[in-house]
Amino acid sequence: MRCDVVVIGAGAAGLSLAWRLLAPPPGVAAPAVVLVDPPPGPLRPPPRTWCYWEEGPGDYDPWLTTSWGRVRLHTPDGRPLRRDLGGLRYKMLTSESFTAGVEPRLTGLRRLQAVAETVADRPDGVTVTCRAADGTEHRVHARWAFDSRPPAPGPPARVRLLQHFQGWFVRTRRPAFAPDAVDLMDFRTPQPRHGLSFGYVLPLSPHEALVEYTEFGAAPLPDRAYHDALRHYTGSVLGLGDFEVRAVERGRIPMSDARHAPRAGRSAFRVGGAAGAVRPSTGYAFAAIQRQTRAVAALVHRGREPLPPPAYPRRALAMDAVLLRGIDTGRVSGPDVLARLFEKIPAERLLRFLDGGTNPAEEFRIGLHTPVLPMLRTTAELPFLTRRT
Repeated sequence: MRCDVVVIGAGAAGLSLAWRLLAPPPGVAAPAVVLVDPPPGPLRPPPRTWCYWEEGPGDYDPWLTTSWGRVRLHTPDGRPLRRDLGGLRYKMLTSESFTAGVEPRLTGLRRLQAVAETVADRPDGVTVTCRAADGTEHRVHARWAFDSRPPAPGPPARVRLLQHFQGWFVRTRRPAFAPDAVDLMDFRTPQPRHGLSFGYVLPLSPHEALVEYTEFGAAPLPDRAYHDALRHYTGSVLGLGDFEVRAVERGRIPMSDARHAPRAGRSAFRVGGAAGAVRPSTGYAFAAIQRQTRAVAALVHRGREPLPPPAYPRRALAMDAVLLRGIDTGRVSGPDVLARLFEKIPAERLLRFLDGGTNPAEEFRIGLHTPVLPMLRTTAELPFLTRRT
């Protein structure tokens, strides 16, 4: 099988890139694209929810579950801090609706249900060797390859935490949710000895919401521990009363200062989370994936080498490393720092900061609202730490 571009993986990054490649500007021919996706089974990711924020209408608005113009945070002592997002909207999109919405736009796409085993450079491009469910071997020859799978092992890092969570899609008997605001972080959860925890509530109606329990820590919990934490949060903290759990969502997101190399070979590149689209300090990735795939597709359309650009400025990643190290060592109380930032900084500016869209002056003022001495000590310590896989 021959093509111009082969895309490995049909998650947010793979589908977004395929769609943008097949929608060139006027006067430019669309490249021939092959999408390699594993057959149904354990190598396919389960359904998931993506959240992001943007100003005004966006490409995926018709497929959104819902969106909000206000957010809220509960401090560790229980104070609710409510913030208006100004011109921004906080948006919720499920992987099922995203896939269904993009599908009609993939005219001309060729699909191959197989597991990509090797990606090898050749003089005029790249060869991806795949194996189908029946054992048949397939080879795809392309000018460029984009791999959205996380590399194994992952790149070495000095700081390594894990954001792990479990969420319930619940329906309550009585009205229990205010649909106009998202609870981004609710620190009324019992805090672990290492890292931090919080509740996260995405209200869908007065009776329905996605309620999650999240931890930043060294390792995931047993499934029973998430169940107990959610029972405590929905009962003792939120006081939902009787409710039905309609679906369960689980996730694990690496949080580290690893350097993600966008190039996997002379003609092969990584894209999405594999190319650093996940913000280390928060786990958000969807908006960065859109920026990255849009830039890559534009380079392909112009006939240039499509090296994915950095998802975030170096300054942002350096600040993330300091914050994660401070939380990991216990020098910094994550709930206190995050609550203070939310309280002192306008929500619109804070979200721009999390997207890497602030300037150095804004970032300096944001840094003054953190515990300066512990952060300076951590900053001085980081260059002497060893990066480990």
